[in-house]
Amino acid sequence: MKLLVIEDERIIADSLKKGLEQEGFVVDVAYDGQEGYDFALNEEYDVILLDLMLPFMDGLTICKKLRENEKTTPILMLTAKSEVEDKVNGLNSGADDYLAKPFDFSEVVARVKALSRRPKDIKAEKIKVADLTINLTDLQVSRDKTKIDLSKKEYALLEYLARNSGKVVTKEKIMENVWNFDADILPNTVEVYIGYLRNKIDKPFKGEKLIKTVRGFGYSLGEK
Repeated sequence: MKLLVIEDERIIADSLKKGLEQEGFVVDVAYDGQEGYDFALNEEYDVILLDLMLPFMDGLTICKKLRENEKTTPILMLTAKSEVEDKVNGLNSGADDYLAKPFDFSEVVARVKALSRRPKDIKAEKIKVADLTINLTDLQVSRDKTKIDLSKKEYALLEYLARNSGKVVTKEKIMENVWNFDADILPNTVEVYIGYLRNKIDKPFKGEKLIKTVRGFGYSLGEK
């Protein structure tokens, strides 16, 4: 999953980025409201973590403007304010959940995962494609009951393909959703990681090849 953190306190923002990446998320960070709004409006994210008090554009304004532009990305509001009125204002502006500082990092992770399930109404904690299973809770992957060890980036790529199972996704979409906005990646990076995944989830197994190349378009996982 790809997240956006909009937080002007760099220590908090960088700490969230580091911790969330250790949990297997792809994370972009914006340190002011205007930059954060531009990211949120023009890029695709699964969840936005948004501070209330920001320079150039505050969190409430960002929420309202995103909803006015029909951006439905789930928003978790982060703020030092904890009064009921502030919570109500945040939710009324379009936020989906509210977490007051100081917060426990484990709660941030839990709420992000819960919010990411809302748009597609995913009730289960697993994604299954044929005999491949991805456990979204502990980030474990198995095929035909055999555990598969993946790097963080391999897992992020596989999860993105699995969430779009049956669809063809382009290299551009993969780069947007699996790598950070400012990541320095080569044109063939996606091909390289697709190769890594094939070596782990396809080649060792006798069943159908799950990762398919659609020439001229991109890749798909499972049946097209």
